[in-house]
Amino acid sequence: MTPDLENSEEEPKRRLTRRRSKAAASEDVTASEATRTASDAASISDDQSSEPDEAAEPVAASEDVDTQAEEKLAPEPATAPAPAAEKPKRARRGGKAAAKPAPAPSRRRAAREPGAPIPVVRAQAKYVRSSPRKARLVCDHIRGKTVEEARAILALTPRAVARDWSKLLESAVANAEHNHELVGEDLYVKSVHADDGPTIKRFRPRAMGRATKIRKRTSHLTILLTPKE
Repeated sequence: MTPDLENSEEEPKRRLTRRRSKAAASEDVTASEATRTASDAASISDDQSSEPDEAAEPVAASEDVDTQAEEKLAPEPATAPAPAAEKPKRARRGGKAAAKPAPAPSRRRAAREPGAPIPVVRAQAKYVRSSPRKARLVCDHIRGKTVEEARAILALTPRAVARDWSKLLESAVANAEHNHELVGEDLYVKSVHADDGPTIKRFRPRAMGRATKIRKRTSHLTILLTPKE
């Protein structure tokens, strides 16, 4: 038999063998896919059986929403405000309690012991740039007056030295209240005087080469206050 005839007879057998192998492979693939599909369906059914019923959840949620709305619409009961708690006092360093504020000083004059000398309060202003004569013209008006009257007189006096006398009067009143525990409204001007101070000398040029003296005088002001009897 020639080789051509042998090849022609073997060719149909090879084709049949190939078809059978392809059919077997396709059957294997189909069987594996069916197995996978069955396993997936079983897992899905298990998951659905394990999950709770989702249909009941929206109903419960809607009931909660209705209950909350009713609570908001209902009027709240009136409650009395709680009393504020008092803050505890903080102690100072060293363990000591906070000291109480000092009481305000009273405006009453302290009782004077019988036979005790009457206190006299003194205040002095030195080197005031005003002549003693001008200062005496003002102090003569307040001698023997009460503190209130002296304040009014000095406030209405047009002279410049009246401002210095007013400051000196307030200083004397402060000394009486602080040092002697007296009341300023109960005092009067017992004595007041103006003494000479040092004179500042200057010169002023005049005609034909001459010079004229300029005397800038100063004074020492003194005031004495004492309680009214």
